Amino acid sequence: MAEQRPPFDITDERLALAAWSRIAESDDAAARPLLAGAGAGAALDWLYRGARGAPPGLRPSRVWATAAQRWLPRLHNLDPRRELEVIARRGGRLLVPGEESWPVAVDDLPAPPWCLWMLGSACPAGLTRSSVAIVGARACTDYGQRVAQDLAYEVGGQGVTITSGGAFGIDAAAHQAALAADAPVLAVMAGGLDRFYPSANTDLLRQVAGSGVVLAEVPPGTAPMRSRFLRRNRLIAALGKGTVVVEAGWRSGALSTARAANDLMRPVGAIPGPVTSATSAGCHRLIREAEAVLVTGAQDVLELIRPVGTVDEHAPAVQPGLLDDLSPDQAKVLDALPARAGAGFDPLVRASGLAPAQVSAALGMLELGGRVHRSGATWRRNR
Repeated sequence: MAEQRPPFDITDERLALAAWSRIAESDDAAARPLLAGAGAGAALDWLYRGARGAPPGLRPSRVWATAAQRWLPRLHNLDPRRELEVIARRGGRLLVPGEESWPVAVDDLPAPPWCLWMLGSACPAGLTRSSVAIVGARACTDYGQRVAQDLAYEVGGQGVTITSGGAFGIDAAAHQAALAADAPVLAVMAGGLDRFYPSANTDLLRQVAGSGVVLAEVPPGTAPMRSRFLRRNRLIAALGKGTVVVEAGWRSGALSTARAANDLMRPVGAIPGPVTSATSAGCHRLIREAEAVLVTGAQDVLELIRPVGTVDEHAPAVQPGLLDDLSPDQAKVLDALPARAGAGFDPLVRASGLAPAQVSAALGMLELGGRVHRSGATWRRNR
């Protein structure tokens, strides 16, 4: 193929990376060693020159010629400056690795993005320092929606960033509740940020961008194809300190987020649902196969993502039991007393199976504790 002249400065690293986000997906098995070995600008120069021979600094291989056949058609009308203008008009910008705002959590991925396109005024690096991904079924139940909202509202109220994918169902419920709690919020898109998807969530995603950040690894104008949703899910997992799956069917896309989090050694939690609910089958599967811990509330989520010992562990409020906080002898004597009638001393000795001295001592302590009272020759429980 004849040489082409690039219409932009390929020595500008930002422009070169923006161009590669259009040319090759971040999981392209040939593009990754190419950019790592030659650099984004030199790799572009080699491509514009017709991809003859091996790229600079790399060994000859058939891989390059095969990959170039995929990449060369995408040079047609390629000019990342236009896409930078599009994102700038919407109040966004381009993030590249190494800059202060870059969320370094994504660098843990086997195939991190070349760059990130963002909308919003918050700093992505700051948002991801304390964050949790809340994901789940698009066709969620009322139960799943309510649980997602409660989790996002309570956890977000603790200053934790709520990260999700902006889709219908659980994603939208998590974003809405985080916004209601005035919590930090982050959404990750599968397509370009010039058009939100799904379009019915446009107003919601504008609110997310207004108070948080919306990210995409593909440039404006890129369609949200099915394969890009799977790559989007791995970004969601990487951007969270942990992932919580609220509802998921047996083959739900949310399970790919959980798998990505497990691969990254990030903790995963799953909300249990009715055993008869198909929308909870994926969550039960994660718990059963030890790929997630059971999560029932905001406290569990905080324990999931924060260092051990930094979260107060409060037992749920329960009605105190009759024999709570009693010694074994006291418990036997109190249990031997009838619930609504009194009992004499000798019957208590026989009923409790204790020696008279033990019964006498136990009754004295129970009386001091306000658990029993004496009425003539009988003892009664206090209500």
